[in-house]
Amino acid sequence: MNAHVKTPVWVDVGAVTDVPRRGARRVTSPRGDIAIFRTGDGEVFALMDACPHKGGPLSQGIVHGRAVSCPLHAWNIDLATGEAMGADKGKGCTPVVPLEVRDGRLLLSLDAHG
Repeated sequence: MNAHVKTPVWVDVGAVTDVPRRGARRVTSPRGDIAIFRTGDGEVFALMDACPHKGGPLSQGIVHGRAVSCPLHAWNIDLATGEAMGADKGKGCTPVVPLEVRDGRLLLSLDAHG
């Protein structure tokens, strides 16, 4: 039996330094807007740009530690898992978008999610 293995297609969306520390940048894709976050420690994460609560634009939220607070209702979203945290834990999740850093460039796998 042959298994169908799909090789991810990585798309260069810019330099790591294009995303400010404790900030975000939004990337438009055929699957919807994607928010790329950079923590104060320089880690980078990518999530679909919609809070699981009311769809607020997470790219406009406040990054703190490894989380972002939605600008609409202050839900805290874990940047690594996309899951709601604290009192809202278990109420929703934002899809994580595969992200790699190669030679200081941000690469998204746009065909692997959704």
